[in-house]
Amino acid sequence: MFKIGLAEDDVKIAGLIKTGLEEYGYLVNGFLDGKEALFRFQEDPYDLVILDIMMPGMNGIALCRELRSTHKEIPILMLTALGSVEDKVTGLNSGADDYLQKPFHFKELLARIEALLRRSGKKVTQNNILSFADITIDTYSKTVQRAGNDIELTAKEYTLLELFVRNPNRLLSRQFIAEHAWDISFDTGTNVIDVYINFLRKKIDKDFDQRLIHTKIGMGYILKEA
Repeated sequence: MFKIGLAEDDVKIAGLIKTGLEEYGYLVNGFLDGKEALFRFQEDPYDLVILDIMMPGMNGIALCRELRSTHKEIPILMLTALGSVEDKVTGLNSGADDYLQKPFHFKELLARIEALLRRSGKKVTQNNILSFADITIDTYSKTVQRAGNDIELTAKEYTLLELFVRNPNRLLSRQFIAEHAWDISFDTGTNVIDVYINFLRKKIDKDFDQRLIHTKIGMGYILKEA
């Protein structure tokens, strides 16, 4: 499953890209600030990053140069409303592998991403089925089964489960879950994450012999077999 980093300060555009790519089975982490995006891209492994040029904190050109200096192999796709030849040359010279001008059709964005991943030696498939143990998720229809039994989940419960299945055997902190399932910074004054994890557990684990969602007290949650 490919993990894509998205640096785009237009919330609407970022949301459309994230939603669209996740429909095709990609995991997308979005950031609205260039400096934060650079930090995240350098700290966590990404298969490809998408950069907008005009961003607060650090623009896409500077971000691209910094990222390329430390991650020479990562595919970089640049998005911008600037469309002159000089702008494209500047973007490519900063280390970008491809350049897509706004507005664009989503299918073209998807095709560019797939081409860059293939060029980097990664096998691209449009598999919409995720699985772990006896859990199966169809990311197109947003349906879930465990051991062949249909599991009815709310939208937020589904988002949480998909996050776990995309990160199996990995301890997920409450901050990580908040940022990726709620797109917010962690708020120590709320137990909303724990509440929804309990909701999900009741549907995923309650009627089965093997528990899959485990708690690490004071640390977070992990999806694993026994």
